[in-house]
Amino acid sequence: MSTVPNLLATLAGRCRPRTLRGRLSLIALTTAALVMVILTVVFNTIVRHRLQQQADNELRTRATTVAATVDTRHHPVRVLETPDDAALDTNVWIYAGTRLLEHPASAPVGDTITRAAAGLAAYGDKRCAEVTAGDRIRLCAEPVGGVRPGAGPAAVVVTAMDLAPYRASADTLIIASLAFDASVLACTYVLTRLAVGRALRPVRAMTEQATRWSVVASEQRFGAGDRPVELTRLGASLDELLDRIRAVLRHEQQLTRELSHELRNPLARITAELDWLQARPRSTTETRATHAAIADAATSMRTICETVLDDARAGAHTVPGTADAMAVLPRLAARLEAPGKATITVSGADALVAGVPAALLERIVAPLVDNALRYARTRVAVRVSPTDDGICVAVVDDGPGVPAAFTARLFQPGQRADPEDGHGGAGLGLPLARRLARSAGGEVRHDAGHVPGARFVVSLPAG
Repeated sequence: MSTVPNLLATLAGRCRPRTLRGRLSLIALTTAALVMVILTVVFNTIVRHRLQQQADNELRTRATTVAATVDTRHHPVRVLETPDDAALDTNVWIYAGTRLLEHPASAPVGDTITRAAAGLAAYGDKRCAEVTAGDRIRLCAEPVGGVRPGAGPAAVVVTAMDLAPYRASADTLIIASLAFDASVLACTYVLTRLAVGRALRPVRAMTEQATRWSVVASEQRFGAGDRPVELTRLGASLDELLDRIRAVLRHEQQLTRELSHELRNPLARITAELDWLQARPRSTTETRATHAAIADAATSMRTICETVLDDARAGAHTVPGTADAMAVLPRLAARLEAPGKATITVSGADALVAGVPAALLERIVAPLVDNALRYARTRVAVRVSPTDDGICVAVVDDGPGVPAAFTARLFQPGQRADPEDGHGGAGLGLPLARRLARSAGGEVRHDAGHVPGARFVVSLPAG
């Protein structure tokens, strides 16, 4: 049983226009067809009713004329002779009760029409009926004289009319209506396609422009232009989308450049160590030193990848949350502190809550502490204090500090004061910390007036 509906659905899907122009034209055609069908039905119903009224009025007028020739003042009722008697007798029946006084010569007693006229006269009132005798015949009865108690009118005149001319007029009107409907629907479809095609011309132009443009290389945009308001808004939205795509592509290109630039040195170290190891046999001590150098380079590569990827993710919106700074930062210090490096101390009042999640707080402060550990001589201090609108985390080390000439480029990605100073790092930690802090409504700044060593201050909103 489900085969037929599935077949109909398949056919409907295949016949459905694939273009917006075709679909809009089909919708307009369907709507116009529905309206035209309703109007045609209503119009022809009114016309048929009006034609029937005209036929009834004609029959009653003839019946009234004939009734003037019927003498009901005497008994028995009789029909008076008139100069136009032959014309008046055409399709007329006169009854006095059940007695037939006159009938048309073409309709003898017992004829179908005569029997219908007798049945209509038996009611004794004004009414009409139709009978089929080859053609549709309309009959109307007209009482004559006063109504006698229990006996009805003295006489009844029944007139008949062939409805063929009226039906022909009605059929002609139906055919004309259908022809008019077809013309209107054809014009509607053609005009709709032309109008929609003209309206969609700017869309086609925009599509061709977008096809020709290169998202990466082209600076062209749709702009305002001479378009309708809706297409102007669409063009503005597409321009914003293209700008965002270009920004993403530029960010991706920057990420690729940074990775390739920063990974070049560790990869060169690994290649050199492996070439040196394979050049000639090495002692156990030399082999271990080579392995340590390769491991250190691999660790550096992993650090670079994690830092750059974290930096790439920093543009996303941060998840709201809070964190207890004095619970998060000591745990971070314990994880970063290692034997042979400077010691890390964390100090601050209890119940200092930052308006960022714990993971984000760690990600902001970790690059600052890690950077301080690289340059500190003996100690790194992490100090947490409240402010008027949040908390402040200061990371202080007793290292050489930041050169004054480098301060302006301190937070630029990939920048280092002295790349050959023997310390690891890719110059991406500080920019990453600042971006993450700003995304949470905070800030990271360098205290240039602090000596000796370096002091970085993180400002975060309160939780």
